[in-house]
Amino acid sequence: MPVIAVDGAGVHYREDGPADAPVLVLSNSLGTDLTMWEPQMADFAGRFRVLRYDTRGHGASAVTPGPYSIERLGRDVLGLLDGLGINRVHFCGLSMGGMIGMWLAVHAPERIDRLVLCNTAALLGPREMWDARIAAVESGGMAAIATAGLARWFTEPTLRRPSAMVEVLRRVLLATSPEGYSACCAAIRDMDQREAIAAVRALTLVIAGTRDVATPPADGQFLAQRIPGAHYVELDAAHLSNIEAADQFTDAVLSFLGQ
Repeated sequence: MPVIAVDGAGVHYREDGPADAPVLVLSNSLGTDLTMWEPQMADFAGRFRVLRYDTRGHGASAVTPGPYSIERLGRDVLGLLDGLGINRVHFCGLSMGGMIGMWLAVHAPERIDRLVLCNTAALLGPREMWDARIAAVESGGMAAIATAGLARWFTEPTLRRPSAMVEVLRRVLLATSPEGYSACCAAIRDMDQREAIAAVRALTLVIAGTRDVATPPADGQFLAQRIPGAHYVELDAAHLSNIEAADQFTDAVLSFLGQ
């Protein structure tokens, strides 16, 4: 299992696709791991050297004491790239992964070529909601928030007839470290990138889900308006649009990266 140490913590990653192709980094959402990108892998790996990783506190990456910050999670990406000798990448992140992408585009612009921000927000409150979720996980484990989490990720019809991928992510969510999940909740709670993202100069695609209650289309529209020259696409999906509208999501990203 490939792991690179970043500031004393092991970051688990996987690479697919031609070694000499442009690098595309995929960054997972809160409560998932790198398997969330499976619907895209056949198409993405046909054109890119795809670098997936588990965010700190998730999957097979280290769970270090929290709380975390978006800066901490962004520096993990830079450490991973440095460890692999990669200078510049396309970056695609969903939800928490998109928040990390914003930070990277502002604070390490020389490392980001094109940026894809999916089902994400520059500010995601209220603070009390995150505190309540952290408390629920600390007292009841991941099972305490799993049903509500799945209801945010997917529409009701999808949950009534779950695909194999939905069932995989249900298991991933329940297996996520409560400590790592809570530490990342705190990173999202404490983040406010509304002003900073005006400094993004990477060519950016924003993807939103029409039926996303976690980060509604208004959040994506704000990003597209605030980031100079950003493109905006809205898909008929809830929060995990790369799964619920997989073909449309894949086409949108490949079309954007191929421009």
